[in-house]
Amino acid sequence: MPWPTWCAPPVTAALHGEGIQVLWEHQATVAELARAGRHVVVATGTASGKSLGYLLPVLTALCEGTEAVTGRGATALYLAPTKALGADQEARLHALAVPGIRVARLDGDTPTEERRWIREHAHYVLTNPDLVHHTLLPGHERWSAFLRALRYVVVDECHVYRGVFGAHVSAVLRRLLRVAARYGSTPTVILASATVARPEELAGALVGQEVAAVTQDASPRHESVVALWQPGETEDGRRRGTVTEAADLLTDLVDAGVQTVAFARSRVGVEHVAARAREALEARHARPTTSPVPQVAGYRGGYLPEERRALESSLRDRSVMGLAATSALELGIDIAGLDAVVIAGWPGTRASFWQQVGRAGRRGAASLAVLVAADDPLDSYLLSHPDLVFDEPVENCVLDPENPYVLGPHLAAAAAELPLTLEDERWFGPGLAGLAEQLVVGGILRSRPTGWYWARPERATDHVALRGAGQTVQIVDRSSGRVLGTVDEARALGTVHEGAVYVHQGEPYVVTELDLDGAVALVAAGDPGWTTRARSESSFAIRETLDVQPWGSATLASGRVEVTTQVTSFQRVLPDGTVIGTHPLDLPSRTLSTRAVWWTLPVEELALAGVAEQDVPGALHAAEHASIGMLPLLATCDRWDIGGVSTPSHPDTGLPTVMVYDGYPGGAGFSSRAYAEAAHWLAATRDLVRSCRCRDGCPACVQSPKCGNGNEPLDKAGAVLVLDHLLSERTVVVPTG
Repeated sequence: MPWPTWCAPPVTAALHGEGIQVLWEHQATVAELARAGRHVVVATGTASGKSLGYLLPVLTALCEGTEAVTGRGATALYLAPTKALGADQEARLHALAVPGIRVARLDGDTPTEERRWIREHAHYVLTNPDLVHHTLLPGHERWSAFLRALRYVVVDECHVYRGVFGAHVSAVLRRLLRVAARYGSTPTVILASATVARPEELAGALVGQEVAAVTQDASPRHESVVALWQPGETEDGRRRGTVTEAADLLTDLVDAGVQTVAFARSRVGVEHVAARAREALEARHARPTTSPVPQVAGYRGGYLPEERRALESSLRDRSVMGLAATSALELGIDIAGLDAVVIAGWPGTRASFWQQVGRAGRRGAASLAVLVAADDPLDSYLLSHPDLVFDEPVENCVLDPENPYVLGPHLAAAAAELPLTLEDERWFGPGLAGLAEQLVVGGILRSRPTGWYWARPERATDHVALRGAGQTVQIVDRSSGRVLGTVDEARALGTVHEGAVYVHQGEPYVVTELDLDGAVALVAAGDPGWTTRARSESSFAIRETLDVQPWGSATLASGRVEVTTQVTSFQRVLPDGTVIGTHPLDLPSRTLSTRAVWWTLPVEELALAGVAEQDVPGALHAAEHASIGMLPLLATCDRWDIGGVSTPSHPDTGLPTVMVYDGYPGGAGFSSRAYAEAAHWLAATRDLVRSCRCRDGCPACVQSPKCGNGNEPLDKAGAVLVLDHLLSERTVVVPTG
């Protein structure tokens, strides 16, 4: 496509200097729409040059503003979900060096003394939704000059903003546009996303306004080999562990000079992959005549800023050739431009899978990606149905901007920024008045004829955690006082309780004390020879049934529920899986108000299906586990986003009941998707369990890695009978009248 005539000469010169002479069609389309003032989302593949599409109008506006206005000039805001993206964008802009444009990165690591300069002088501020929420919006008077001149807001990697996190970010964006309007500006929002289904719906939900979508990827694609890898067997005939297999692949690739990132599902998995690869490489290069040992590092959320920066630098200069990491959403470092990707276990969605695959080959070379199948229901199903990976479209990103559990606190924050009025329904939707009055009853807002006002002495934003983390617990080495990392309070109960084994950068520690009031877990260095696994008990109460489908004698329903969970004990587990002890814990229970889907079958129907009364608990429990494992096939989630409970007799239904719920306050849309696609979902679940080659149930069908009851009781055969009968009831017509 030809170069746009409206592009500012300094921007044209800078990009031509990088060898960019023409635009791909999707880049030109995005640039023209944004230049015309249309909100736009570009959803094309990884490494398709999305950033050039928004840089042209943004940098041109900044150049024009700088020329036309003395002093401040036009401004733009760039929002990214991770610090890595902000760092990448900063490096790119500094390399372009467009004259007169002052670029600054503002995040949690920015020193206080630099923040005032950024507010008063920067044209292009690179930050994240968290900082907009906690710093810019509460202090918008100090940012008034910047906001008055705000021309563009760029929202990068917007596919990340799904579920409850997406609802939070949507509220932040709407608050931002509302405050900008207060200062007389109407910025154009440009969103960039990996390939998702119906990106205009996602972007529209985030912004609350109509958004044009650009989805045709016109970039040249280089060869990418994607392999689905089934781990082999050990000498004694057992299946090799997924993490171990991924670590060995990482070792081989790094040793061959291939810079590789290996994604693991858990923090412990990351530490194991990195440690095993390092040990293997050191053994291979032990002889004095061999080359230096290639370096492998581990990274996960909770690392400190200095650790992130050191890793980022080492990856860029290739002194680190291998990286073990948790999902890309958690990375705070730059992992672009690698040669290969190893994925230890299905990451939850096709969108996440292709995003991780796209982390390699960004320099225009061929790339390799290997999915190492986990011992998990969905992984097993996908390996036998590869068309579901390669031929099916990516999932739709689900978020509910009007989730009252999310929107309510943001309305309080918005009222603290500027008094709320009914006119603000344009930003927050028709539920504004009802939620505002609830906040008045709670003493959070004060109602006046001119609107609703913040009524508390503290900062409103201090009560809203965008990423749902709540209170953060610091993990401290009691002998040195050094902070090893952090974990949110909800996860702390199951991972850093007293007696838990915690692994940091390959080194084991034992938790000696968990102080929830002080938000600290004290640990002592040492390897006890075992790992630990928390056990918990859960119950649920149905608060409101919103939808019901009669399936013959069965019932499928969805609605609002409360799930109460308490960590009650932990097990000490040897490396071979042997449990050598169970120890009680006295920890507080947690109650989650959320959305769920559930189904019931009368006891007599279970008997007709061939499930004896004593086998009902195990059959329902196994069906629950398998259905949780299969839901990511349909919804944009992974099994850690959802939970489940089953019972032979629930007090609210009076019947055997199986429930799957969203693991976020207020719900995240996953269970609603399950309700809408229940026949497909449950049929795939039954087929998976029935076709698994194990005899009594295994991690590939009905065992769950996060079961609070230690996967007891489980009845694989009973689960098939129950699901078969449930699906057969769907076609039964119940007479009426």
